Amino acid sequence: MKRVSYSLETKNKTIEMKKAGYTIKEIMETLNIRNSTQVKTWWRWYQNGETYRFSQQVGKQYAYGKGAEELSEVEELKLENNRKDIEIDIFKKVQRIGKEVVPTVIVELVDQLKHKYSVKMILNVLDIPKSTYYRWKHKNYKNDDLTQKVIQLCEDNQYTYGYRKITALINQMSSVAVNHKRIQRIMQKNNLSCRVRPKKSKSIGKPYYKTDNLLQRQFKASQPMEVLTTDITYLPFGNSMLYLSSIMDIYNGEIVAYKIDNKQDQSLVNDTLNQIDIPENCILHSDQGSVYTSYSYYQLCEEKGIIRSMSRKGTPADNAPIESFHSSLKCETFYINNELNSSNQIVIDIVENYIKNYNNNRIQQKLGYLAPVKYRELAA
Repeated sequence: MKRVSYSLETKNKTIEMKKAGYTIKEIMETLNIRNSTQVKTWWRWYQNGETYRFSQQVGKQYAYGKGAEELSEVEELKLENNRKDIEIDIFKKVQRIGKEVVPTVIVELVDQLKHKYSVKMILNVLDIPKSTYYRWKHKNYKNDDLTQKVIQLCEDNQYTYGYRKITALINQMSSVAVNHKRIQRIMQKNNLSCRVRPKKSKSIGKPYYKTDNLLQRQFKASQPMEVLTTDITYLPFGNSMLYLSSIMDIYNGEIVAYKIDNKQDQSLVNDTLNQIDIPENCILHSDQGSVYTSYSYYQLCEEKGIIRSMSRKGTPADNAPIESFHSSLKCETFYINNELNSSNQIVIDIVENYIKNYNNNRIQQKLGYLAPVKYRELAA
């Protein structure tokens, strides 16, 4: 096949069009270039700062201009400027790259810049051999594969396994043993810690004021807002732990106030209580959690004229109605459909929709198969 010689103007125009975003096919049609490989070669030379090769003879592509001594002063200046541009881009992206060459940083850096400069020139500026770079890159891919396996195993087991069990599963699947500390780091980095037994918050101090159990498991009321019960439950279904504080009216089982937050602190309880107007001498029952025995909660109840009642210590049955509600909420949403476990905002939406449906639509046998709100409205 007869070789085709292209003018220097054609080559420079090809580079201009490539920089402007034209496709190789568009460049070939516009400049009447026969082979796409030709365009790719010129573009590679441009990226490597070897535009002096545009002037070489046909058939001399691999023998011409191998040494810098054959470059003109103009070409040498262009090559040096191109190198400086790369250095500027590199130091903009990684300010400490001159102090410490970290494999993961180098691999990420090359991926970000290779669309603008050739890999060869970037590594040349960084003074890193190509073989070293590709070894690092291959190692990173292996790490990515391990991370994906860990994420998949955590998802498959509904985040109920800690790093020791995940390590055991990984080692069962692989012929090469992986250290448990490595799996632990991956799980910590990707927020994959076991969510079944969350760490309990520390006590905020000695109980300021405890009171007797006025209900004695007699969960009855003759009218709305006469007897209320409250509690906090964990929501370990999102990106991080959430907490739901609820207040239930014993009269019809209606949730009259609630708040969801990522902290189980005093404001969670107080803010929930401040959502509603409570008639004086209303009984509000709770457990002996530190947020309910604090001075702040005691003072708020005093200001509202609320009569406080508390379960015996370690006796959830003393607060059965609200405990049962929280159990139903989780069983009828998150536990029966693992796909609901997602972001914190989705968890919040699910809980809010459940409470709305629970109050307005979910019928109860003890209410004559009416929903709580409907029962209250008919009684009025």
